Amino acid sequence: MKLSEKIIELRKANSMTQEELASICNVSRQSISKWEADIALPETEKLLILGETFKVSMDILLKDELTLNEVKDIYTCGNNAVQEKKQELYEGILIKESVVDDSIIDCLNIHKIELWNTGGKPKYWTALFFTSDKRNFPELISKVMLSDPAAKQNWFVDFKAGNNKYIVFKDRILKYQIGNRNEKEYVCNECRKLGVSDKQMNWPE
Repeated sequence: MKLSEKIIELRKANSMTQEELASICNVSRQSISKWEADIALPETEKLLILGETFKVSMDILLKDELTLNEVKDIYTCGNNAVQEKKQELYEGILIKESVVDDSIIDCLNIHKIELWNTGGKPKYWTALFFTSDKRNFPELISKVMLSDPAAKQNWFVDFKAGNNKYIVFKDRILKYQIGNRNEKEYVCNECRKLGVSDKQMNWPE
């Protein structure tokens, strides 16, 4: 089911007119009409409002293969998310603008979305707080990361699984065991070669 169809169904299920939904989202009625006609997509902040208004997760709204009445396991974000149920459960934060193919989002369980003001261009980054139970997730995400080697502008995503920390670039997967200083220093040195500053390597463990 497409996002446009979900918006229509959720609005009608809540006995809401386009005008009423437009008021909640602080947009025009024409914007709601365009969303429902699949002519335009809501901005990230509007998606957050839709999710809060209709009490549905970002997963349900964003993934075409999920229907509104589908029962889906959502694991708690944090250390428990890695330790609970599945051994190969990855946890991290992905900047949506850092990938060239949005279909990678289908591999994620999204728990929270934040807009980060960059102070540059683009003005905002969309931060997706996620877990993933895809065993080959590091390989999948490495195929879609943005990269400009000539300018030494290589995007990366950092995440962890259990006691292992992953730093993934375009076609490059770096990994170290949390607490192993030698392994971490090797990974940090490789990141520096790819143009990553020490400030950017202040990732959570």
